[in-house]
Amino acid sequence: METTPRPVTGTLVFRDATEGDVPALVALIESAYRGDSSRTGWTTEADILQGQRTDPEGVREVIGAPGSRLLVVERGGEAVACCQLEHRGPAAYFGMFAVRPGLQGGGLGKAVLAEAERTAREAWAAEEMHMTVISVREDLIAWYERRGYRRTGSMTPFPYGDERFGIPQRPDLEFELLVKPLGG
Repeated sequence: METTPRPVTGTLVFRDATEGDVPALVALIESAYRGDSSRTGWTTEADILQGQRTDPEGVREVIGAPGSRLLVVERGGEAVACCQLEHRGPAAYFGMFAVRPGLQGGGLGKAVLAEAERTAREAWAAEEMHMTVISVREDLIAWYERRGYRRTGSMTPFPYGDERFGIPQRPDLEFELLVKPLGG
């Protein structure tokens, strides 16, 4: 059944995650990337990875790490998206990005990415935003390219054998570094 994405409406609230957010964030991230629920949106990795995307310990690590922020995006008091920002010298790292599957395609992800870039510039004077994306995710990489990110060709191996990151369904997975200058 085809569904039309709902446009971003209502006030979005961006705030730092707390310990109390961990269960909701794990559920949000899992729903955006794994299992049948993820197929509602376009960011699913269900065909290339099974198993978990994250776990409570992984989310807690991001929340508690020095120089790291996990932004929760709420609408009407409900978490609808999240993303990780990590201060890495002149750059910021963007990760753990998730948008509720039924809300994907309506501009929410674009709004979250723009706020993350603004936050990295203002909080840390970051000159660039870095992220890694599984290189076979061409549609997702193209989405980031339309928002000013460029492929670097710099690859890092996927952690095969570490089920904390999922169970690969193909042998050619690796991460590519994408970079965007943040300007002023």
